[in-house]
Amino acid sequence: MDKILLIIAFLISLSVLGQSGKDTGLGSINKESAEAYIGFLASDALRGREAGQNGSCIAAEYIKSLLQDMGVKPLNTDSYFQPFEAYSRERQTRARFSVHPDSIARYKQERAYRKLELKNVLGYIEGKRKDEYVIVGAHYDHLGMDESLAGDKIYNGADDNASGVSAVLQIAKAFVVSGQQPERTVIFAFWDGEELGLLGSEYFVADCPFVSSVKGYLNFDMIGRNKDEAKPEHVVYFYTESHPAFGEWLKDDIKAYKLNLKPDYRPWDKPIGGSDNASFAKRDIPLIWYHTDGHPDYHQPTDHADKINWDKLVDITKASFLNLWNMANLKNF
Repeated sequence: MDKILLIIAFLISLSVLGQSGKDTGLGSINKESAEAYIGFLASDALRGREAGQNGSCIAAEYIKSLLQDMGVKPLNTDSYFQPFEAYSRERQTRARFSVHPDSIARYKQERAYRKLELKNVLGYIEGKRKDEYVIVGAHYDHLGMDESLAGDKIYNGADDNASGVSAVLQIAKAFVVSGQQPERTVIFAFWDGEELGLLGSEYFVADCPFVSSVKGYLNFDMIGRNKDEAKPEHVVYFYTESHPAFGEWLKDDIKAYKLNLKPDYRPWDKPIGGSDNASFAKRDIPLIWYHTDGHPDYHQPTDHADKINWDKLVDITKASFLNLWNMANLKNF
């Protein structure tokens, strides 16, 4: 009888520790961190973070330094960076850049072609099951500068997508401070070249030796604004339709943690449009994608940090941390 009671007590203690770890991580997500991350990434000093340009390289180094300070390990043994090349025809043809080997080989045969040196930033926390993975990601590149513009010449990209990068960084920190090793390995991904055609995420998935072991992907792209100022709690919640648990998770957590969100739930058979989620959906990887809809500053030089809805951004980040916690720890979903 005593042994049975000891076993029960041990199981209860494990449950309490798990809950405490999750709550500790959740409590680390805050407005101050979001303001710091977005404030730097969307500053004029980074000149719009155009893929392959100096501002984007500074952003990558900044993200790397934050992951290092948190204690998140680089996914590649010796580097947080996953370098890759993208090619296109010379610019008068207005062709898109590609990372596909066949396209690259074809472009190299032409008289003139364009080439970009890009890099994803990748960190991870190893899970107890080393051969199962979940990934959370956001692109860090934006549109750069246009010297011919009258007035403001920098596309700062505070919402698109410094807001998403801030969420991934806060979630990484939350997993670290939880003090609990996840069941599955969690990868924190910051994609380059999204604005040029989802280049970074496509390269990662095409080159990933363990892609068949990726159990879920969570994506952010523009989560800091209001499409309708009369509806400041609005957020679009795309998720893979064959995984209805994803919808139930958010409903339950909004109620349990009193998150001030009113989601537009959009289950989708294969969510391939819009952002880096497409690279994963094409490989039938279950996913969640947060987005707060378009607004007048989308792809404009007026996409500035002072227009962010900080309260909503923080609540979306908290909700998505809870999503990812479930992805990383629940046996079935």
